Amino acid sequence: MYMKQTKRWLRSAMAALCGMLLLTSCTSDVAVSAAGQPNLERIAGQGRLLVGTTGDYRPLSYRETDGSYWGFGIDLASKIAALLGVAPQFVATSWPTLTSDVLAEPPLFDLAIGGITITDARKESMLMSEGYLGNGKTILCRASDAGRFRSLADLDRPAVRVMVNPGGLNEKFARQNLTHATLMVHEKNEEIPTRVAEGQADIMVTEITEAPWYVSNDPRLAAPLLNKPFTRGEIGVLMRKGQEDLLAVVNEMIARMKKDGSLRQLHEKYGLVYAY
Repeated sequence: MYMKQTKRWLRSAMAALCGMLLLTSCTSDVAVSAAGQPNLERIAGQGRLLVGTTGDYRPLSYRETDGSYWGFGIDLASKIAALLGVAPQFVATSWPTLTSDVLAEPPLFDLAIGGITITDARKESMLMSEGYLGNGKTILCRASDAGRFRSLADLDRPAVRVMVNPGGLNEKFARQNLTHATLMVHEKNEEIPTRVAEGQADIMVTEITEAPWYVSNDPRLAAPLLNKPFTRGEIGVLMRKGQEDLLAVVNEMIARMKKDGSLRQLHEKYGLVYAY
């Protein structure tokens, strides 16, 4: 039954792009060989799906000290790899180098995943999948200060120390909207919540996908504006142009997971608000 369902899934994805898909089974669940689909053929030939991820964004993508990865995006990437009949191999990237890494020649990875917001700017130079997780900008602060911060205006003051990670949309948002606050850039995103909790900064600009994890795991922290995000958007899978065959498979995977409830289960697994 699983094999039949997976074959129908792949046929549907490729039909949206070019029509005909040839499937062959091997020792893994399913191996894909798509006539005229060079990226799928290449991935099948290399025997692995190379996945770029920052590993600093709990609970979407996090790299432990032993080199292992976990998170919502990691689970999704593993499902995509299984559909293609290959193993996932995770490749480190960073927010400042994400675009250049996606566009690198020779390619560093097949796709990037884990907290990547869909934007028009990214879609101009790269491919982005359909959204699989709703998102928006919010803040983390010390629980004792939660009453101080009720609006963007409360943040945009010289006495408020705002800490962000470099190179991503958090820094961009802070520079555009918090021009009067004291901006502090810290290299490692995963260290910022602790620095806020310890009083080294007052605010962390973050996302509604990330904030709940830290609040539930550190009682010193609060996210008082979690239900009133400053922006609204979606998170998707990013890849370089020319990979429309791979994009079609990823989009079909996301659509199927929304329909069969498995995406909801993934939201619940990581304590995220279900948006679909």
